[in-house]
Amino acid sequence: MSAGTVLLWRHGRTAHNATLRLQGQVDIPLDDVGSRQARAAAAALVATTKPAAIVVSDLGRAAATAGFLAELTGLEPAIDARVRERSFGLWEGLTGEEISAGWASEYAAWRSGGEPENVGAESRAVVAERMVASITEHAAGLGPDDALVVVSHGAAITLAVTALLGLDVMGWKGIAGLTNAHWSELRRNPAGMEPSWRLFGHDLGPSTSIDEWNAGTALA
Repeated sequence: MSAGTVLLWRHGRTAHNATLRLQGQVDIPLDDVGSRQARAAAAALVATTKPAAIVVSDLGRAAATAGFLAELTGLEPAIDARVRERSFGLWEGLTGEEISAGWASEYAAWRSGGEPENVGAESRAVVAERMVASITEHAAGLGPDDALVVVSHGAAITLAVTALLGLDVMGWKGIAGLTNAHWSELRRNPAGMEPSWRLFGHDLGPSTSIDEWNAGTALA
């Protein structure tokens, strides 16, 4: 048995998101816009999906985002550190300009699709492996008509979606990152079909203008 639907929901905006700082595993809270994004997104999510279970990263911005969904559903989110953001080591908290100034060649290689070298970052493969393990484990306790919501982070979700679709997380870069407080929806393929999951929707959410959403001007 497994959940028939998995929603991978990115947390709302933080001050680091607003100032284009690489967040990684820095435990920074939602800002005011992020809280309003999460509240609006939770309402949009339950308007189309009835979650059977919520799994959430152990980082505060994800927990706060999940809290708005918990209020609407009455579900208690299960905290799982395996769905936390990818670690970027020494680069966490820095802007692209600051990283480039200190690690010019490493930054250029990363921006070209390589791995961050010599900074203590997690590899894509390691992040994808822990994300898929968590999602698979939590989905296994649910039925085919159930939906699992995983409240996580941008890079971690991109890698999870790539891996769940049976694609190469080290070489395939065909999925854009999620907007804050938006989600990807995957649905289970019939038994025996590969890959086990198919992408049903990506960057889903209540926004009509991404620029207005990011700035908070479209929120109550």
